[in-house]
Amino acid sequence: MAKPKVFVSRVVPESGLKMLYEACDVEVWPGDLPPPRKTLLEKVRDVDGLLSLLTDKVDDELLDAAPKLRVVANLAVGFDNIDVDACTRRGVLCGNTPGVLTETTADFAFALLMSAARRVVEGDRYTREGKWLTWGPLLLLGQDVHHSTLGLVGLGRIGSEMAKRAKGFSMRVIYYDMFRREDLEQSMGITFADLDTVIREADFLSIHTPLTPETRHLMNAERFKMMKKTAILINSARGPIVDTMALNDALRSGTIAGAGLDVTDPEPIPMDHPLVGAPNCVIAPHIASASVVTRSKMSEIAAGNIINGLRGETMPAPLNQDKVTGRRK
Repeated sequence: MAKPKVFVSRVVPESGLKMLYEACDVEVWPGDLPPPRKTLLEKVRDVDGLLSLLTDKVDDELLDAAPKLRVVANLAVGFDNIDVDACTRRGVLCGNTPGVLTETTADFAFALLMSAARRVVEGDRYTREGKWLTWGPLLLLGQDVHHSTLGLVGLGRIGSEMAKRAKGFSMRVIYYDMFRREDLEQSMGITFADLDTVIREADFLSIHTPLTPETRHLMNAERFKMMKKTAILINSARGPIVDTMALNDALRSGTIAGAGLDVTDPEPIPMDHPLVGAPNCVIAPHIASASVVTRSKMSEIAAGNIINGLRGETMPAPLNQDKVTGRRK
């Protein structure tokens, strides 16, 4: 019996690929960059499964081009690149990779907070450019993290882990979320507040909400003006939640003190974008989950989603398996 065909849109950690090679007929896109759209549409023409990344848009056009497609597995916790409703209507199963990247992403978000607060990247650049001539009492003064206020926009898995890390620095933690978590308020000693209050009172404002039509440009010029002049914005969620040009203006005008970004809009950010030249902005290339252990686990979950989905078994991390009735054969 022929193995099902699977297209993997980028090289992923070996542990997941090994699972797929054993169960499926696999083609892996070898490039460092994602396959061009035209190429992707050609590659999925006769596949049963697609292991996708956030850079691969799974929409009606792709589903039309892939009549045999039965399972899409996104190597990410987010899935705003996938039209899940369109997949469900066509009987295509979808999965993601939640949970395993929670602590790793929170580690990195807190690293961005520390780096932006204490101007680590600026200091490194200052040293490498040969500007470090002596110790100076006013040299690269930053913001204290300990005993400051961390404002969280979103208290899901990653936001909750950020709150845990903040407690180690004796930070006051306030949060806004559509769903209030009184259990965590009690167990972690954190405080719920409305969004505007969180924005106004935070010394560090960290974004942990999904990208939806409602959260697009949630952080805009008006809200930057609400922040303290000494405040620092951290975004490890999705780039479009922040109005990039408004952030650039806020950083350059002194409306806020700094920012630490793992995600941008657009992404990747062009080198001639004005935000790239802002010295008080740390920009990382979307690597919050990039640890060896975490990415390997993500690869294994994505592979499991494809294999189990194709076999008609429960997927490790399904998005719509409970809603799909008319399966593609």
